[in-house]
Amino acid sequence: MDFLRPASWEEALAAKAEHPTAVPIAGGTDVMVEINFDHRRPEYLLDLNRIGELNEWEVGEKTVRLGASVPYTQIMENLRAELPGLALASHTVASPQIRNRGGVGGNLGTASPAGDAHPALLAAGCEVEVESVRRRRMIPIDDFYTGVKRNAMAPDELIRSVHLPKADGPQQFSKVGTRNAMVIAVCAFGIALHPETRTVRTGIGSAAPTPVRAKEAEVFLTAALEEGGFWESGNPIPPSVAKQFAQLAAGACNPIDDVRGSAAYRRHAVGIMARRTLGWTWESYRGNAHGSKGGAQCA
Repeated sequence: MDFLRPASWEEALAAKAEHPTAVPIAGGTDVMVEINFDHRRPEYLLDLNRIGELNEWEVGEKTVRLGASVPYTQIMENLRAELPGLALASHTVASPQIRNRGGVGGNLGTASPAGDAHPALLAAGCEVEVESVRRRRMIPIDDFYTGVKRNAMAPDELIRSVHLPKADGPQQFSKVGTRNAMVIAVCAFGIALHPETRTVRTGIGSAAPTPVRAKEAEVFLTAALEEGGFWESGNPIPPSVAKQFAQLAAGACNPIDDVRGSAAYRRHAVGIMARRTLGWTWESYRGNAHGSKGGAQCA
């Protein structure tokens, strides 16, 4: 196994062009596990740790440009207001040591359906900036995942950054694991309210061959909120609406039975998480936009 260590982004792109099978490594929290267990033995490792720009972020008027290697700890500490869903997901990643090393670019590159960042990225509606010596392009997150641990990148492309809209409403993330830390998700769910467009987006992890959105649930809830005048009134969401949303979210899953959980359990858990996170986000929206109001809660 050869170790390539470029000193700049341009050198990294050139190395990837010359060795398209080279596996990028930055935090190493996914790649090293596969190598240590002899599940993967790449001919080349492409070390990106000397490229400082991958560890930088920029907060703009409408979006956040997040370098591919920005550690989860930095997201939690510095971007909680702008990217609340991703900050919550970051908090569930493994251990402090791994959160200090791992970043969103690794989750995207590996494209494992169990990656903790994926539900939050889907719910936010981000774009992935990838580049090669040939071009730079933006891939909408909805088009990024193409199969089990596969993504839409060409062999000579590297992830440079992720562009996420700044939150204009509450976001939540929930994860089921077999213990409280250092655990791969049995399943996970993310939700983001977008009051400016009066829409809702979701993300589901570890309950289908790829990370997915619960699109039918989103359409249903978006229509229910609009038709009921909830955005204006801030009234509690009726339990019947929350229940239907949860059922549709569970129906978006296509899980498997494995050592972490059964397919039936994953569907059930996603429904529970969908109902609860909807309740949390809506109560936050009501409190921020309309002040505290009485009444039944959807959760």
